[in-house]
Amino acid sequence: MSSLLPETEFDDVDDEISAGGQPEPITLRLTPEHCGVRIDKVLSQLVPEFSRSRLQQWIEAGHVLVDGQPARAKALALGDETIVLRPQLAPEDNSFKPEPIDLDIVHEDEAILVLNKPAGLVVHPAAGNWSGTLLNGLLHRYPDLAGVPRAGIVHRLDKETSGLMTVARTLQAQTDLVRQLQARSVKREYLALVWGTPHLNGRIEAAIGRHPRDRVKMAVSTHSSARPAATQYQRIGQGALDGKPVSLMRCQLETGRTHQIRVHFQSAGFSLVGDPLYGKPHLAAVFPRQALHACRLGLLHPVSGEHEEWAAGLPEDMAALLARAGIDIPSV
Repeated sequence: MSSLLPETEFDDVDDEISAGGQPEPITLRLTPEHCGVRIDKVLSQLVPEFSRSRLQQWIEAGHVLVDGQPARAKALALGDETIVLRPQLAPEDNSFKPEPIDLDIVHEDEAILVLNKPAGLVVHPAAGNWSGTLLNGLLHRYPDLAGVPRAGIVHRLDKETSGLMTVARTLQAQTDLVRQLQARSVKREYLALVWGTPHLNGRIEAAIGRHPRDRVKMAVSTHSSARPAATQYQRIGQGALDGKPVSLMRCQLETGRTHQIRVHFQSAGFSLVGDPLYGKPHLAAVFPRQALHACRLGLLHPVSGEHEEWAAGLPEDMAALLARAGIDIPSV
C-alpha cells in the first residue's frame, strides 16, 4: 500500500491496514507554524488525500484526538500538539469486499457461471448499496473473480427482478460474452405479469433514454441520446387481481436497456403488477415488487462455441401471485 502522506518533518505515519481491514491511526506532530490555524484546516493540509468534509465528519464523530482529547473542528492549534487521526472506511471502500451471500448456482464450469438471482439482491455496488450485493457474494465464493473486471458480471437484473444471469470466470470469457450481448445473440426470456390485456403477441420497438424530469426513471424517448430498444411479447395467460384484469406475458429481449420491459409495457399502457417506479400507485400494495422473472437464458459457450440454454421456474412469490390471479403456472 502506498504512503498515506508525503514525507514531512511533522509525520509519523503507519499506513498499513489492520487485520480487520480498517486503516491504522495516523499520528501527526504539529509545529509552531500551525499556531492559530483551525484544526480542520491543519488536517486538510497535512492529509490532503482526505477531503475536508470527510475530515470534519471524523472530527464530529470523535475519530480525531488532540493530545488525547476529542478535537473540535473550529478550535485553533497551538502548534505543539499531537493529533491522532483514525481514518474510517467509507461505505464505498467496502464495495468490492468478499461477503458470504447465498447464491443459487444453476451451472458452473471453468469459463462461466449461470445463477438464479433472487428478488431483493442488488447486482453491483452503487450509492445506497455499497455492500451485500451479488458482486460481493461472487468474490467470496469465487476468489479468482477478483482478477476479472466487475467480478465477471456482464449484464444485470434490477434489484427486485428475479431470474437467470451469466457471469464470466475469465477475462477471455467476459470479452466473448460482452460481444455476444452486443451482437444481440444472447437469448433472454422473461415472464411478466401486467395490468390489462395486451394483444396476443407483438413487438414493441421504441428507443429508451433517461426520463426528462425524473432522473431515477427511464422513458421512451426521441432524444438523440436515447438508445434503440425492442421487446417481443406473447400473452400466455389471463386472470384478475382485486377484480382488475391482468395478463401473463412471455417477453424476449432483442436489446438490453435499463428497465426495458418495465418501460416498454408502461408506455403501451400495461404497467407491471407491483412495479413501484412505473406502476400505478393505488395498486402498489397488490405485490411488493415488479412481477418480472428472467426465466430462460441461452448463449454460445465462450470455450466450446456450442449453444447452451438454461431455465429457472417462477420463484414462490410470483407463483403465489399467479395462483391468486387464477393463472396456471407456465412451464419454462
